[in-house]
Amino acid sequence: MHTGNVKNTDVLLQHLHTAPAVLVTVQSTQGSVPRGPGTWMAVLADTLVGTIGGGQLEFQAMAEARARLQGAQGAEVMRYPLGPSLGQCCGGVVHLRFERVGVADADRLRAELAVVHPPVALFGGGHVGHALVQVLARLPFDLAWIDSRDGIFPADLPDSVRCEYSDPVQRAVQDLAPGSRVLIMSFSHAEDLDIVAACLLRQRSRGDLPFIGLIGSQTKWASFRHRLAARGFVDAELAQVTCPIGVPGIPGKEPEVIAVAVAAQLLLTP
Repeated sequence: MHTGNVKNTDVLLQHLHTAPAVLVTVQSTQGSVPRGPGTWMAVLADTLVGTIGGGQLEFQAMAEARARLQGAQGAEVMRYPLGPSLGQCCGGVVHLRFERVGVADADRLRAELAVVHPPVALFGGGHVGHALVQVLARLPFDLAWIDSRDGIFPADLPDSVRCEYSDPVQRAVQDLAPGSRVLIMSFSHAEDLDIVAACLLRQRSRGDLPFIGLIGSQTKWASFRHRLAARGFVDAELAQVTCPIGVPGIPGKEPEVIAVAVAAQLLLTP
């Protein structure tokens, strides 16, 4: 799968209407390398879109691509060892694929370069929710922001954030994308409890939510465990909930600090 971002793809397609480019893609790797397979950059005569990791690898790939723009021929895939000859001490090997593309390739590239990011469902539009959106919108996630209160979402949100009003809020759980990482931090404990219960019911039937995170203390979770057990959930099901959330060991309770800790935890979630 190609990796990049939607903005880079749009920029490349705009450029192709006026000039050709050489698409440079990391086809395969061995050992320690800057970026993984599927990462790409597009080299035009006077600009660059995307990155394959920087350094001498990218510099030499750019030179090779611009030579091909001038008519030079070469192998479709070239091998670059990241050792002393490149001045990069990663020690691995990168195989780069070079492809000259133009406006006639736009539709194909739009499909091929489409970015698929892990879905995240954030329940709650409070202070931590707002801080989390600012962090997650810049990371490789497909973010759905959900709340039961109308008018809670700000107008100036990144295009990558999808807002959803749901009342009752837990109804939205059934329609979450498969593989969603769920973050629960609504304005009330009652809503939080209903959302957790809805997530566990979905896990019971589909088992497709890899992370269910609830904001709060260990005391809050102890209370929730008791109430959820009364609803018929067993220990193995309750063990699927993470509470408190966030990477351990990061001090501070400010919304921005919590947001960074939670974002790091999501990045670690397989």
